[in-house]
Amino acid sequence: MSDTPRLLRTLDEMRLQRAGWHSAGLTIGLVPTMGYLHEGHRRLMELLRPQCDRLVVSVFVNPSQFGKGEDLAKYPRDLERDTALCAGAGVDVIFHPEAEEVYPASFDTWIEPGQAVKHACGPWRPGHFRGVLTIVWRLLNWVQPHHAIFGRKDAQQLWLIQRMVKDLEMPIQIHEGPLVREADGLAMSSRNTYLDPRERQAAGEINRLLKAAAKRTIEGEPLEAIRQATLRSLADHPLRAPQYLEFIDWESFTLRSDRPLSRRTALLTAVQVGPARLIDNVFIRGDGHLEI
Repeated sequence: MSDTPRLLRTLDEMRLQRAGWHSAGLTIGLVPTMGYLHEGHRRLMELLRPQCDRLVVSVFVNPSQFGKGEDLAKYPRDLERDTALCAGAGVDVIFHPEAEEVYPASFDTWIEPGQAVKHACGPWRPGHFRGVLTIVWRLLNWVQPHHAIFGRKDAQQLWLIQRMVKDLEMPIQIHEGPLVREADGLAMSSRNTYLDPRERQAAGEINRLLKAAAKRTIEGEPLEAIRQATLRSLADHPLRAPQYLEFIDWESFTLRSDRPLSRRTALLTAVQVGPARLIDNVFIRGDGHLEI
């Protein structure tokens, strides 16, 4: 078993550690998380570990990305469990700051996303991606990593972070991590713990329906017909309430409604299942192959 990662709780501690690493010419990697880590997070750590001399995992439940009535207070937290998982993945430092230091009373500068939030989760979670981009920007500033990785499950978040780093000319390589699934196909998420057995069964069908929609897409059916039929299938369960299903051009993050799909296209959805809002996706490459 690997050594227990060093726990840093303040910004000054993180800055001092970062300065030492930079002075020694070490390459730094960062895996930003909100904690309650699972195998999907472990996979991101394992993928980034060979790219860097020192690996940092941030654990911070970011209040600015939760809207009114969302699950900030009940979001699962277990630092001891997170530390054990990080140790097994070769993490050097866990950065776990307090909200009062991250967002002091005087804080009043935010990163605003652009046109991409007109689609997918954006209309359903106003202000969410403003909070996401701001905390990621701040984490990247504090840690100053050479590499950072974000999973494909949060596809819109991944795209927006890649665009922010590009537009602000930040000297960081953003890696796209895989979407890791449970045995029944459900995308791994900390919010899966909210589900009871019946809800879990209903949630497990989401990926099957997405893959069926992607197969019909590759076979050449009209996109709008596929979208409407899949939304009906997602809603055909008393415990499932789909919010959206959209075909997104991955290069521009704009809606796709035409053919041919000559570039990478994402089929994105969000479905409320009991107390949990679950997101999932499949990607269709320009050559017609699936990324599930």
